[in-house]
Amino acid sequence: MTLEKQLISKTFYETFMEPNGNVHPIRVLGELYVAEQQNEVPDLTNIRFAQGEVYFLNKDYEAAIFKWESIPNELGPWAQKNMADAYFELDLLSNAEELYKSIETDSEVLKTEVLLQLFSLYIQRGKLEMAVESIKDAVQLNPDYPDVTDLARGFFEEHSDWGNAVELAVNEALRTESLSWFEVLHSYVEQGRTAKIQPDYFSEALSVLFRVDQAHFESLSAALWHSYKKTDLYFPWLKEYNHILLNMEQGRSHTWSLLSELYKDTYFELISGKHLIRDLSHLIPNHITNWMKIAAPSHSLVSASAVLAWSEIFPSNIDSSAVSEAESLVNRSVRYQEGLEESFKLFENVMKWAKEKGVLMGERFEWMVRELLDLDAGHLLIAGAASNGKSSFVNTLVGEELMGDSTSASVLFKDSDEAEIHAVTDEEVRSISDLEDFRQSAEKNQQTLIRCKMPFAFLQQNRLSVIDTPGLAGQSKFRNGAFQYLHFADSMLFVLNADSPLTDKELDLAVRMREQAPELPIHFLLSKMDRIPDSQDAMELLDETQSRVHTYFPKAQVFAFSSYYERGSQLSDLADFIKSMMGGRNLKEERTAKVLYYIKKSIKFLLEKRVEMENSLIDTIKWNEEMVTKLKGANNQLSDMEEEKIRTIRRSYSKIKDEMRQDLVKKIPELLRNCSDLVTEDSDFGRIHTEINDEMNKRVHEYMEETVLPEFHVSIQEWIAESEGEFRSSQAYLDEMSESFNELYGEEKISLDCDFRVLDDWRRDADRMTRGSVQLEKANILNRFSPSQFLLKSAGKLLGAIQQNKAMLHNKYKQFIEHEDYSEIAEFITNKFMQQFELFEKSLERDIKMFFRNPFDVLNKTVEETHADIAENKDALSDMRKNPEIYQDPLTLFDLKLRQFEWMTSAGEKVKEYR
Repeated sequence: MTLEKQLISKTFYETFMEPNGNVHPIRVLGELYVAEQQNEVPDLTNIRFAQGEVYFLNKDYEAAIFKWESIPNELGPWAQKNMADAYFELDLLSNAEELYKSIETDSEVLKTEVLLQLFSLYIQRGKLEMAVESIKDAVQLNPDYPDVTDLARGFFEEHSDWGNAVELAVNEALRTESLSWFEVLHSYVEQGRTAKIQPDYFSEALSVLFRVDQAHFESLSAALWHSYKKTDLYFPWLKEYNHILLNMEQGRSHTWSLLSELYKDTYFELISGKHLIRDLSHLIPNHITNWMKIAAPSHSLVSASAVLAWSEIFPSNIDSSAVSEAESLVNRSVRYQEGLEESFKLFENVMKWAKEKGVLMGERFEWMVRELLDLDAGHLLIAGAASNGKSSFVNTLVGEELMGDSTSASVLFKDSDEAEIHAVTDEEVRSISDLEDFRQSAEKNQQTLIRCKMPFAFLQQNRLSVIDTPGLAGQSKFRNGAFQYLHFADSMLFVLNADSPLTDKELDLAVRMREQAPELPIHFLLSKMDRIPDSQDAMELLDETQSRVHTYFPKAQVFAFSSYYERGSQLSDLADFIKSMMGGRNLKEERTAKVLYYIKKSIKFLLEKRVEMENSLIDTIKWNEEMVTKLKGANNQLSDMEEEKIRTIRRSYSKIKDEMRQDLVKKIPELLRNCSDLVTEDSDFGRIHTEINDEMNKRVHEYMEETVLPEFHVSIQEWIAESEGEFRSSQAYLDEMSESFNELYGEEKISLDCDFRVLDDWRRDADRMTRGSVQLEKANILNRFSPSQFLLKSAGKLLGAIQQNKAMLHNKYKQFIEHEDYSEIAEFITNKFMQQFELFEKSLERDIKMFFRNPFDVLNKTVEETHADIAENKDALSDMRKNPEIYQDPLTLFDLKLRQFEWMTSAGEKVKEYR
């Protein structure tokens, strides 16, 4: 045992013991101590140190401390450490800590022991941060010291100090290059302990592990990859990891199955359209370059095609050597066998994205692409002029008289055990119930595809489906069904008329079809051959037609047909003809190319739609702003109309009311003066003023009820009728205005209906004011306190009883009544009577405004809605212009996938530039 080990274990005293001796160490050391004292210059240091050890081991800590207090030689630092150990055992932790910290030594072992003791002390005192520092110092000072790293790891794990635990594992893995420490790090990664650590922290460890063991490197890389996924550090991880791998030589000793799969999944996730290209452009080049370098055999073609596709869209991003290697790999690879399924998934993703953006490609378009997945039946497109016997040929194929010459829609005939017919348009898929409905649908819309599935023996036997298209005569190539389905068809049969086979117009159409779909095999059917009775002439015509066809279509075949020939033998010949057309072809590869064509078409359409959407927003904003101007103009016109109607109707009413007032002011005095006939010489002049006053009130009331109100009733009814006419003319004008606006909107959006209930209210008010008795309180006409009235009343009371005075009073009263000024009382009575008519007049403006309130509300609401639409569209336009990449980037990434699939499905061919 070395000295340091003895000092650590406090067994230094054993150096003084006799081998195989049975004497107790205390006795041995005591005797040595006494013997040493006998020397002239005694050296008791080592003996005292050893005695302290024995006392310590026997738990006599105070005696041990006493022995260790005076150790001046090289054992002094160890003695200090041992004294601190004794204080530790006595639970005098502060004393122990102070002593440990005071030790000065050059011995790494002693320093390590002190740090480990401080580590234990701090744990006991609950000072965990200081315990961490102590154990980290111990590891840094002497990592090879027995159990120090295990002790540190256990402590960090126990206290969930994962930062220090990971740091320890990384440092020890780098220092020792031991797989055990890399495995510890791997376990931390899998537990999610590293997910918040910057990825570059592990770069050196990964580089070392790559050199030490590539299998472990792959496993740890995958664990880190998964841990960073769905975190903010995912992209930094991809960047850092690809930078590491880019500069490493993989060799061929290890197959990177796990990493290759991760690279593949990550690549397709990155280009799924969820991320903007600016966030990917710095990641993808290194990513796919590394992927190609480490790709498992099953991913070699996929990774190489990814490099080629990216280099086409972003030519300067990838090193030319990587592109050359990718081209070489594609050339050497076997053609991708899952192209049809994968291409259709891409098509579905494009359709899903388009729907999310509010752009619909149409039910018919999507159905056509889905139908391409059915490899059990080849698609034979039938085209030709309507008069060439095309319908007769189709009816012969299906065995029923289903098609007529007037067909406008395209019809797909497909064999099926169950009868099922649908009309497929861009907007919907509609079920067709019977043959009559079928024929009507086929004649209606050129943009409709009729899908007719039922048992068709010939189609079933020849694994064929037939697309019959409308006649080509006079049709635009972009609208005619034959042109729409060129890329849907697997072969085309162009029907010619034996009377005039392959006219210049037909040739032009056939050539244009070939230009639009150069990969589509085009063959010809010479129909109505029965019109040439001589067989020799028929053969010569067939040869001439074939010769002319081969001039322009060298590989095309020509089949002679007549609906009057024996059906069985003709169908047998036709079956052989179809087999020669379809034989030796790889339908799956051809269909894959067709799906890719439709994807390309979709992407192009959606890119154009982006420009169209922007222009549409601009036009919509401009149109809405113009509508706001028009609506505000209409509002101003309505205000002018309202003011004019208020003015006209009030003026008309005021005229009636004023005439009635003038009549009353004029008529009441006359009625009152006429009351003089009530005065006779026999009258009781003491009471006559009261009687005449009552009679005056009565006559005024009777006049009002019997004359004024009836006349006013007639006048106000005429006024209401005139007002209704005014309202009707206003409503007619507003109806025209509504119609004009609705024509602009293209819908019944605006209805400027006025409230004619106002007229009912007026009629009810007119009846209330002019029907029944006049409710006026009795006026004090003769009982007013005026000098003349006072004198008359007084004289009547004094002189009325004297007979000779009655003649005089009679004359005086009569003269007074006839000559009295009644203008004031007439004005008073008239004012009282006219109150309700004046109140009605005051309410007219409010009522007329109520009549026009709804049109105002409708116009104002429409203006508000239009302003809201303008603001919304301006925001959308601003976002579209501010962030065009939000729309364009996903389409670019779809195009990237498309190009990749094109490379994959053309693998093994000579590499050519993308067309």
